[in-house]
Amino acid sequence: MIDDLRRIVSELAATRGGPIAVALDGPSGAGKSTIAAALADVVRAALVPSDDFFAAQLTRAEWDARTPVERARDAIDWIRLRRCALEPLRAGERAAWHPFDFTAGEREDGSYAMATNVVERDPAPVIIIDGAYSARPELADVLDLTVLVDAPESVRRARLEKREEAAFLQAWHERWDDAERYYFGHVRPVAAFDVVVDALTGRVRDRRAIGHRAPLLPNER
Repeated sequence: MIDDLRRIVSELAATRGGPIAVALDGPSGAGKSTIAAALADVVRAALVPSDDFFAAQLTRAEWDARTPVERARDAIDWIRLRRCALEPLRAGERAAWHPFDFTAGEREDGSYAMATNVVERDPAPVIIIDGAYSARPELADVLDLTVLVDAPESVRRARLEKREEAAFLQAWHERWDDAERYYFGHVRPVAAFDVVVDALTGRVRDRRAIGHRAPLLPNER
């Protein structure tokens, strides 16, 4: 799987002749971060976790008031992701940003603080954006390749149960499951991705040979 992705990414980088941005998107627990780290080890890549750009400022009440469609729309601060990470790295410049401080836990209102430390990435021929919602339509003009990493729901849930506390996971599912289903069902369905990776079998499908992508929804352009 990693060899196939390395070949696809390396060939694209050689063709484009400048920094390329690759989004590794997919539902939670699919294995995106593991694959992103392994791919970054075999290509010269700047790794950018989209989780660093979670919309941390929104309160619990604000999230609860949103529909699944709105949660999918607002989950990451794509404007900050674009401005602080993608645009400088694509221009061959160092990128720097404050990630949201997940380890400190929620504040009383359910929002999160931003970390005091700064994450920095040096320019590299390949930029890998790792995380759910990383292939948002608003980033389409700065993405050169979109990759869907997927696995069966039972496998993804089992992985999440191993790494998260039960109470946190229940609340997480209640807030985000329907948002992810909407996003991967309507905003970025399988047909909208260039490459599809089955993280369970290791199969890599390069859909670019099909010659088209599914159109984006009018309200998602």
